[in-house]
Amino acid sequence: MTNQRKRKKKEKKYGKIKKESRVSMKHKIFTILILILLFSTGCTYKEIKDPLEEKIQNTLKSMTLEEKIGQMLMISNRTPTYTDELNDQLKKIQPGGFILFSENFTNYEQTTQLIDKIRSTEKIPMFISVDQEGGKVQRLKNMPDIEITTIPDMQSLGQTKNPQLAYLLGKIMGLELNVFGINMDFAPVLDVRTNEQDTVIATRSFGSDAKLVSEMALSLADGLKENDIIPVVKHFPGHGSTQTDSHIDLPVIWKSKKQLEECDIIPFQKAIEKGIDTIMVGHIAVPNITGDDTPASLSSKLVTDYLKTELHFQGVVVSDALNMQALTKYYKEEDIYTMAVNAGIDILLMPENPTLAIETIKQGIENGNISQDRINDAVYKILKLKYTKISSTKKDKNLLNQSESQEIINQIKEG
Repeated sequence: MTNQRKRKKKEKKYGKIKKESRVSMKHKIFTILILILLFSTGCTYKEIKDPLEEKIQNTLKSMTLEEKIGQMLMISNRTPTYTDELNDQLKKIQPGGFILFSENFTNYEQTTQLIDKIRSTEKIPMFISVDQEGGKVQRLKNMPDIEITTIPDMQSLGQTKNPQLAYLLGKIMGLELNVFGINMDFAPVLDVRTNEQDTVIATRSFGSDAKLVSEMALSLADGLKENDIIPVVKHFPGHGSTQTDSHIDLPVIWKSKKQLEECDIIPFQKAIEKGIDTIMVGHIAVPNITGDDTPASLSSKLVTDYLKTELHFQGVVVSDALNMQALTKYYKEEDIYTMAVNAGIDILLMPENPTLAIETIKQGIENGNISQDRINDAVYKILKLKYTKISSTKKDKNLLNQSESQEIINQIKEG
């Protein structure tokens, strides 16, 4: 090949490379301009591409401050029927959730109508919750027109040391709750019972071994989730070594942080690692962590610094009921609401006066005692959980108290 031909071939080759380089450069410049445009308008690539994120952000932008605070409240009303008073309360507060008690369960038709009417007032999907643990804590019981599976206590289940049985029991519980339109269960208990004198948790616990409690409780939680029920594990940082009933007074745990982490915290850590969505914080003082007798539910050191930051929990944090005497004996009602929000609680369970709760939190934001970012963070997590985990489908009532369910119950009773 002559030198002239070689030179032309080389020029042709490099000309093509230069042309490709120019095209590539145009693409790079175009991409950079798009990114500049997105960031200058306050958007992110994720917001544009993620429909869930976009839905959450659009909802947040459309909400008033009162509506945001309402999402942080879970209220109760023990009326068996849907009254005008309840209707007015729901429309005024627009709560994020409603918790049912035994009094709300009368018969199948009336109970489902009550729940359907409660949800008919929602602008955003509502948590319909219940304490259905099993044993002495089960609100859903036999009704005149329908039979419900009687759930054994968790101590009996723990004694089987069979996580598969726990999973199957969780499925039964979830299915029966789903039939009524319930989507959240304040269970299972993660408390490790290390105090034999305890009468508060007692048979509600799976046992005294933290590893066993973790395996059994989280298997039951998986069963609940199988039927679209959101499990709420409780009572952080652990109620199993206490003796005082927080419905009556404030329990105090004198364990060191190291002692807690060697036992009580283990099930919660395992739950977090497994991706649990919701944790309930108890009204329990832990002076060796907080330095004082502030209940965990009102302590930023326990909720924000420890649970959220140190243990890396990124889900929704729910308080235990705020009308319990562990709090009301020692704090003014307004202080309970302010301290709970500032502690890092995302859902305030059963405020004594929901209207006062909204006004107190709103005033706290206005006078600078509560950060609006704290509210937005809580509501963001609540909306994310609702939009990803609340299902509108309900199981048929003919699935209640099946013979297969009773066979599993019998296996648990036989140990």
